[in-house]
Amino acid sequence: MRHSFRNRVVTLFVTLILLPTSIYAQGTKADYERAQNLRKQFEGAVVNVAGRATWIEGTHTFWYRRSSRGGNEFMLFNAETMAKSRLFDHDKLAAGLSSAAGENYKPLELPFATFTFVNNANAIQFVVGDNTWRCDLGSYLCTRVERRGDPGFVSGQQNRPTDQPKLSPDGKWEAYIKNYNLFIRSKDKKEDVELSWDGSENNFYAFGSIAWSPDSKSIAAYRVRPGYHRKIQYIQSSPTDQLQPKYSTIEYAKPGDTLDIEQPVLFQLATRQANVVDNSLFPNAYEISNPVWRKDSRAFTFEYNQRGHQVFRVVEVNATTGKARALLSEEAKTFFCYSGKKYRYDVQDGKEIIWMSERDGWNHLYLIDPETGKVKNQITKGNWVVRGVEKVDEQTRQVWFRASGMYRGKDPYFNHYYRINFDGTGLTPLTDGDANHVVTFSSDMKYYVDTASRIDLPPIAQLKSTSDGKLIQEVEKADIQDLIKAGWRAPEVFTSLARDGKTDIWGIIIRPSNFNPSKKYPVIEYIYAGPQDSFVPKSFSAYYAMQAQAELGFIVVQVDGMGTSNRSKAFHDVAWKNLGDAGFPDRILWHKAIAAKYPYYDISRVGIYGHSAGGQNALGALLFHPEFYKACVSSCGCHDNRMDKIWWDEQWLGWPLGTEYANSSNVDNAWRLQGDLLLSVGEMDQNVDPASTMQVVNALIKANKTFEFIMLPGQGHSPGGEYGERKRFDFFVHHLLHVEPPDWNKGEPKKDASSGN
Repeated sequence: MRHSFRNRVVTLFVTLILLPTSIYAQGTKADYERAQNLRKQFEGAVVNVAGRATWIEGTHTFWYRRSSRGGNEFMLFNAETMAKSRLFDHDKLAAGLSSAAGENYKPLELPFATFTFVNNANAIQFVVGDNTWRCDLGSYLCTRVERRGDPGFVSGQQNRPTDQPKLSPDGKWEAYIKNYNLFIRSKDKKEDVELSWDGSENNFYAFGSIAWSPDSKSIAAYRVRPGYHRKIQYIQSSPTDQLQPKYSTIEYAKPGDTLDIEQPVLFQLATRQANVVDNSLFPNAYEISNPVWRKDSRAFTFEYNQRGHQVFRVVEVNATTGKARALLSEEAKTFFCYSGKKYRYDVQDGKEIIWMSERDGWNHLYLIDPETGKVKNQITKGNWVVRGVEKVDEQTRQVWFRASGMYRGKDPYFNHYYRINFDGTGLTPLTDGDANHVVTFSSDMKYYVDTASRIDLPPIAQLKSTSDGKLIQEVEKADIQDLIKAGWRAPEVFTSLARDGKTDIWGIIIRPSNFNPSKKYPVIEYIYAGPQDSFVPKSFSAYYAMQAQAELGFIVVQVDGMGTSNRSKAFHDVAWKNLGDAGFPDRILWHKAIAAKYPYYDISRVGIYGHSAGGQNALGALLFHPEFYKACVSSCGCHDNRMDKIWWDEQWLGWPLGTEYANSSNVDNAWRLQGDLLLSVGEMDQNVDPASTMQVVNALIKANKTFEFIMLPGQGHSPGGEYGERKRFDFFVHHLLHVEPPDWNKGEPKKDASSGN
């Protein structure tokens, strides 16, 4: 009896101790295998998800790509007849492409997601890897197409003099560059005239800037004085085609660099005179756009973005006098967001201008009188933001646009579509429902396809009438029954108040598919806090990359803090000269609000990872907020904004360079490091100078800090592919779960295909 009781006690003890470990173990090899297979499993379990509709120009027919069992198929839909069919014979196209490329492509796994019609829509053209292919839709014969670049006009030394001619609209003259100067010659080559005499190696006329007036009587061109053309040096340590390293350089302007000076010059053919345009209205250009002539040849215009991105002007130059005047001037106290919130439409050849501005604190459209530069009326108005313009109809004086934040209590980032009159009346919604919308219009604006979804609502694509927004026909409705059976669970949308105590902060929570609310889960935040946009997913997806990380035993989250875009100007301005902030005060409050609601959300173990600007943000979490964030994986970070690309960093941190650059620098603040850190960078990264990461490494070593670092040979602006992902998995498993990841060096070794060993 005594032994029986003792045995029961021992059994109960073993059960209590071992059961949670055996059933709820985290970071195991089985977890890794489930995480690695999740994408294929989930994406293959959802059908009838329609991709973006593409209307065939001049028709009421559109095509789209939809998910199906076994892959994807391309569909064709006629808005007049409601006929829906496959766009082409997938079996024949797969066979034709396989034969031409020497590969084995399956009908529902074609290696392209988009294409263009060519040869009067009798063939399609698409890109696979480094090759462009054309497949005839009658014979299904596929051939490789030679790809040719379009030189275009690029400011600076890439824009070297050329004798390539540019034909006048009347066909009588050719304009070209010779000996750094602008020449014209008659089409029959009998008359050759030098229009400029002041061009030289360091003050040359740029061929790409040459713009003929429509009446062929004048030419506008830019004389360019080159600034400092910085070069980044690269060593590709392990090229695939040779044993020895390869060396290369790229041009890469950084904050504070001296820029090219582009001087507009007006040439009048009748007098053979050159008129250098006075630059009082554009004295310190970060950039001026190429000249664009008025249709009646009375003037040409260009856009001037002042260094520091606080002044933006539309300048018009009179074709007779050569005098410049400002049609409008946007002057911001912080920054003018030219990389995402600039829109201009000239009505009736410039009699009015539709202009996008945040001047009232929200991103809206204005009707400008170019004679006075003043606002005739505000077209859109309210505590919401215009996200983009789809169409301007000068005849009906209407604008079609997309916007977000108009509906109180709903997600302020959801895109909805509207129509409004130039005078601000007649605001008409074209979409409805609590969802994010993607709309594409037919070329004549008679129809549109509205695809609506949320992260927890599978997409529905519907054909609607533009005149009244009424539903005509359902195109596709996604079926996710098998997805749910496979263990998929929708991310949770969560909101809390920002640092100001009144603004909602929006993010999502992703749990593992085997989630158990009785457990405690460490938390990992995926971060990208670039001010150019907002980043939390709003539309449905069967698979988010964050889900794979969660499968190892984590809760993974993403949130848009203050300083990101698509909210009020005040919300956005938090980033101004303050990139190190990265919205962390809002993010930390958001985490704490979740933890207050869910006991399993363990904010004593919070990790963070990010790439590029997100890599800078992620490391900043350990440097500036180590009391909250404990572990970080940072890849290809722009760790010091003085080392990064000029257009991005000067927009947010300003010019001339000041102490704000050092304040936000992970290099200058590396000595602050607390917590566990893994850094990585691709040695061939041409987006962010790899030296930015190496300088952080150097600073950490000098500060005697402990961290991990991976240099990725041959890789560019990448977190490292499968290897980088696995290293991130292992890092968080070790430092947040406090268990050892599987020993990947055990088992069957993989052959190194690159070495041939």
